[in-house]
Amino acid sequence: MPETSRRGLLFGTAAVSAGALLSACTSNEPKDSTPATHNVPAADDKPGEPVTIGFAGPQADHGWLNAINVNAKERAKKYSEVTLEITEGSNDTATQIGQIQTLINKKVDVLVILPADGKALTQVGLQAMKAGIPVINLDRIFASPQAYRCWIGGDNYGMGLNAGRYIGEQLKDKPNAKVVELAGLDNLELTKQRTQGFDDALKNYPNIRKVARQAADFTVESGQAKMAQLLQAQQRFDALWNHDDDQGVGALRAIQQAGRDDFLMVGGAGAKSAMDAIKAGNSVLKATVLYPPTMAASAIDLARALGQKKGIGGMSELEIPASITLYSAVVTKENVDEYLPTGFS
Repeated sequence: MPETSRRGLLFGTAAVSAGALLSACTSNEPKDSTPATHNVPAADDKPGEPVTIGFAGPQADHGWLNAINVNAKERAKKYSEVTLEITEGSNDTATQIGQIQTLINKKVDVLVILPADGKALTQVGLQAMKAGIPVINLDRIFASPQAYRCWIGGDNYGMGLNAGRYIGEQLKDKPNAKVVELAGLDNLELTKQRTQGFDDALKNYPNIRKVARQAADFTVESGQAKMAQLLQAQQRFDALWNHDDDQGVGALRAIQQAGRDDFLMVGGAGAKSAMDAIKAGNSVLKATVLYPPTMAASAIDLARALGQKKGIGGMSELEIPASITLYSAVVTKENVDEYLPTGFS
């Protein structure tokens, strides 16, 4: 997939000098004093030391998860010195643990792990770290920070917050506005975070009230069934926040079958189908809030830098950060062309 235009902010070659910052704060030093700095290079696109990266993710049974695998593979191909050892992926905890242990036994240089269940796989993350293999924990976080060297992932709370802000701004002048929510799996912490962010955003708009919520299963079928229930129960509302663009395909089918077009819809994650619909402007879907699968490409960049003992371009520190939270941008008709290359199928 094409690189995101923001990659340069983290992984560009123009590093800020720590010395420049120091010299600005030490006015009592002689003018000709040489500021302290380090000589560790920042990661860039030039070939470096060979690095073998083990990549373990869950089964790609969802558009977003498949895009995670695609992003990881495509980014690894960019670097001639990177060897990617990738597992088949599994939603079964025991199976994924076994796959990761195989990578540990192969003595890969760095591990990138998107666990099917962060809490359940914490022990294997700890096992890798104890074996001297640094772990990049991707998205679903382990229960202990000792189980990973760096975490990178999306902002579920921010996703709901930005969805709520967008809807709030669209409806701020409408008296007694009503919104409904089509959530994801309620047993997942990420679903609770997305709902909490949405509810917190709506607190800033006293004219808006959430009147209904249904939890679906991140599938087209569940989206269609649960949306049909919402439409039947709520004869009038002004906006819908749908947590996931895959289940949103089913939600849109239910909306079309019901002949409803009296509200606006905001999706979640950033599927290409959603962006195409937003661009066409021929449905209730007016925006989607990103949960970018490009995080997998960034995880490969981080793993490569870590394996080569390099820092990140644009930052003064010798080491890569301990955590990176990605921003949940709102994609609308006005900016959809910018984000379309990152849309996933």
